[in-house]
Amino acid sequence: MKDFVEKIKLIYFPFLVITLGFILIYTFFHWLIFIKLELFSIKEDMLKFWLPFALPCIPVYFFLRPRLKILKFKDDNKSTGFLFLAVLAIVVPTVIAQEYLITATGKITVLEDISEMQKFEKTKYYSLKDFYIDKKNIGVFNTSSISGKHNEYFNMEIYVAMPILQRAKDTSKFECEHWLGKQYSKQISNNLSNEEKKSHYKEFSKVVNEEFTHTNFRDFTYLELIGNTEDHDNFSYAIEENTNFDFKKPTLFEAHNEPFKNRNGEKMKYFFISLGVGLFIWFFILLFIKLKPYELKKFKNGEHTKNESLKETLEFFIPREGYYVTPILMNLNIAIYLIMVFAGFGFMSFKGKDLLEWGANFRPITTDGQWWRLLTSTFMHGGIMHLATNMFGLLFIGLFLEPVLGKKRYLLIYLATGIFASLASIWWYDATVSVGASGAIFGLYGLFIALLLTKVFPKEFSNAFLVSTLIFVGFNLLMGLTGGIDNAAHIGGLLSGFIIGIILSPRLKEEMEFDEE
Repeated sequence: MKDFVEKIKLIYFPFLVITLGFILIYTFFHWLIFIKLELFSIKEDMLKFWLPFALPCIPVYFFLRPRLKILKFKDDNKSTGFLFLAVLAIVVPTVIAQEYLITATGKITVLEDISEMQKFEKTKYYSLKDFYIDKKNIGVFNTSSISGKHNEYFNMEIYVAMPILQRAKDTSKFECEHWLGKQYSKQISNNLSNEEKKSHYKEFSKVVNEEFTHTNFRDFTYLELIGNTEDHDNFSYAIEENTNFDFKKPTLFEAHNEPFKNRNGEKMKYFFISLGVGLFIWFFILLFIKLKPYELKKFKNGEHTKNESLKETLEFFIPREGYYVTPILMNLNIAIYLIMVFAGFGFMSFKGKDLLEWGANFRPITTDGQWWRLLTSTFMHGGIMHLATNMFGLLFIGLFLEPVLGKKRYLLIYLATGIFASLASIWWYDATVSVGASGAIFGLYGLFIALLLTKVFPKEFSNAFLVSTLIFVGFNLLMGLTGGIDNAAHIGGLLSGFIIGIILSPRLKEEMEFDEE
């Protein structure tokens, strides 16, 4: 019974405070800053999901994790899993709470016609009495994306923007500010050939055109203002394709058919269910974990266990002797990704159009005089998973190669193999948008393989890492054959790095032998 009280007091009660406190504080600031005061705007996906997912990790890691040291876990994986459950118990109800907040705080404004919108304070929802939806002078934006853990899905999307006018005769005007958006989407396998994908897209377009023709877009109960989302960007691109109307800053709406009072759905019920389930599961598991008397005594005496793992993790991003260029390259790649995220281009993935504007490699543009794209594209990434996998690969190989090559030579090889990889990409592909540090990273792995084969490293080291490195490189090249990956850049970087490694190996052998003497 005494142990139970200690666990409640020292672990469960702090977890309860963190959970409830985070949900209340985050939801309040979301309402105050972004809904009430509208101080600035960021992507809604960031507000509703990514920040609620990332921010709870901070109090859990720094405040709750040290307290788990007093529990007797069989291994570290179980303690990590327990922490993950804590984060999940906070994240799920927080995300639901943000969805409820957005719909519940939105007021509806009743308009006689669309021109009255300027007379009222901006709200999230509107109802219209007299209006005309122009289905002839529309804007259409076709786009596609790749998703799935292994890029296994190919997503086809068509965004249609229709002018909302006061009456039919207003189609003779040259300006339109208000638009109704309609999105159509379909998902197929990304393993299909380009010809098969084109055939599916053509069939998808026919179905969409048929459905659009027979849809009565006047049949809605209320309109919802589309916020700062990826859909808003795509509808804006669609409006740009319209040739009949000029616009300054379009106002975009999404139509709803259900009664306005039902807009919240059952979000509040799911909020309390998810909160209760999370708290109960954590409490139930905690009951069966024993305490460590010695660690409990240390904790009560104020002898907190230091978070050495955080310090070790941060050291990977801090330049130091023998490991100077690698963290700078990692930080630069991460910084460019974050700038694009906060610029509103997305989080999980970026569109090809945005990547092109920021310096992606694309044969028709690159060979037209913009050769600088061969380099800039190597510091850009298509999304969070693309960035994470590349930075992990760079971190691993940098720890081995940079001390051997020296920072200047290491940096030059990284940049050179990255450019060779970009050249290979535009030589092989006629019109493929290519970004990523993987070409340069494959270049470093190619050089590493050359140095292992030429015995620059000690025999034991070469034997241990040669086979595993070849398997790693081979596996990644095979994955590139499944589609959605620029294998030409990988192979170009790998071969150029290997050749450079063969050329440099005699010099590096001499340098290492001299150092040993």
